[in-house]
Amino acid sequence: MLPDTPFNRVPRAALDPALLPMWDTTQKLHGDTTFVEVMGNAPAVAKWYTERFYGELFYSGRIDTKLLELVRLRLANVHGCAFCNRSDRIAALTAGLSEAEVDSIGDYAAGPFDERQKAALELADVMALTNAKGAVSGALYARLKAHFSDADLVELGVVMAVLTGMAKFIFAYDLVEKEDYCPLV
Repeated sequence: MLPDTPFNRVPRAALDPALLPMWDTTQKLHGDTTFVEVMGNAPAVAKWYTERFYGELFYSGRIDTKLLELVRLRLANVHGCAFCNRSDRIAALTAGLSEAEVDSIGDYAAGPFDERQKAALELADVMALTNAKGAVSGALYARLKAHFSDADLVELGVVMAVLTGMAKFIFAYDLVEKEDYCPLV
């Protein structure tokens, strides 16, 4: 389902110059630039998201990028974001995930993942928008603690919280293409 936002779309010619590379990349990959054009109404927010969140936390934090790409792809898959699934698949493969891993994201318990990855994916399921009552159980915490420090888990949780919050934003504002199975529309 293609987006049909009621929000003002800033045309490419009027975008903040810092957003032009994002517009070009989005057009090439998705054929739809609604997200960038609506974010163009608040370029400082768009810059925060790309530079601060992604630049300073997601790609520069204590959690390895391969694992972050894995959980990001899981969240996109669960949420049914076609826009995110396309982008996140490419990012996951670029980060070193195999095709088999990417293709197994829907049934990760039976997939080619190690226990660390499975624990992080289970945490992603707890954090997903579709799991409104999700909470980390003692058993999950024990599995996570076998592989992560509490500092790692705080960072991982904050990263997933921002990703799920952005998913809510992009769906509520109708900014991206959704999968036919998207449970949030």
